[in-house]
Amino acid sequence: MDTHGEVVIETRGLAKRYRGTPAVDGLDLRVPRGSVFGFLGPNGSGKTTTIRMLMGLITPTAGSARVLGLPMPGAARSVLPRVGALIEGPALYGFLSGRDNLVRYDSADPTADPRTRQARVGAALDRVGLTGAAAKKAKAYSLGMKQRLGLAAALLQPRELLVLDEPTNGLDPQGMREIRALVRELAADGTTVFLSSHLLDEIEQVCTHAAVMARGRLITQGPVAELSTGARGRLAVGTPDPERAAQVLAAHGVRDLSTVGERVSGALPEDPPDLAELNAALVAAGVRVRAFGLERASLEDAFVALTGEGFDVAG
Repeated sequence: MDTHGEVVIETRGLAKRYRGTPAVDGLDLRVPRGSVFGFLGPNGSGKTTTIRMLMGLITPTAGSARVLGLPMPGAARSVLPRVGALIEGPALYGFLSGRDNLVRYDSADPTADPRTRQARVGAALDRVGLTGAAAKKAKAYSLGMKQRLGLAAALLQPRELLVLDEPTNGLDPQGMREIRALVRELAADGTTVFLSSHLLDEIEQVCTHAAVMARGRLITQGPVAELSTGARGRLAVGTPDPERAAQVLAAHGVRDLSTVGERVSGALPEDPPDLAELNAALVAAGVRVRAFGLERASLEDAFVALTGEGFDVAG
């Protein structure tokens, strides 16, 4: 029985070392029930290692993990039937069709009723947009189609928790939009979704909560809106006099200035000047101001502010 009803994943001091080198180092993670939880970090930050520990695929070096209120990996037989997972890409039988792959997956599930198998498989294929390619052999699938089929396998049964490791990997923009819409739909149906990604905009568009990993350690976690507000927005000025505007802004402490065409932007200092006075200073210096204001801080701004480094979006 889940004694932690408000939390579906909880770790305390979770760690994994390989030959003494920490891949995950002292992770304290809390995933609220009903959330779409983004697990964000560049390549090598420890995301997949963490997911593998949560799913009981590898044993932690130290610390503990509870999934759906039960200890992992000890309670794997009770937990895993309630969890759908897509980790490090799907394992498929290339010589079987997409439909027959799902039949094979469903047949391996001791809780699945054989009498309703074909209906379940058909519904899962339809949900990920693969009905038209159901008869094609999996070895002829593109990377994105294989990713969709793996997601369909995770959705054969109703799940309390869905764990997705880079679910839009290999998808074209339209496919990415469809999978994001599906994640929102699943969350609306009451499924908690734990989604790892290196794509900052994916986390911002889909997730209600997020955790940021860097070099095996948890940097921060919480509602996405709160993580973004932890970073300062940038001041942006639209003007046909960008060089003069940059000089005035620099004189008033605005840092990291960049100019693109007729747009100048920069980071405000810790003790920012009054924005009305700054705008007046620009006008007094002969700068023609067409637009002036603060841009909302993004999750990328927050990541840079928290870690002091850029984000490897190719990771």
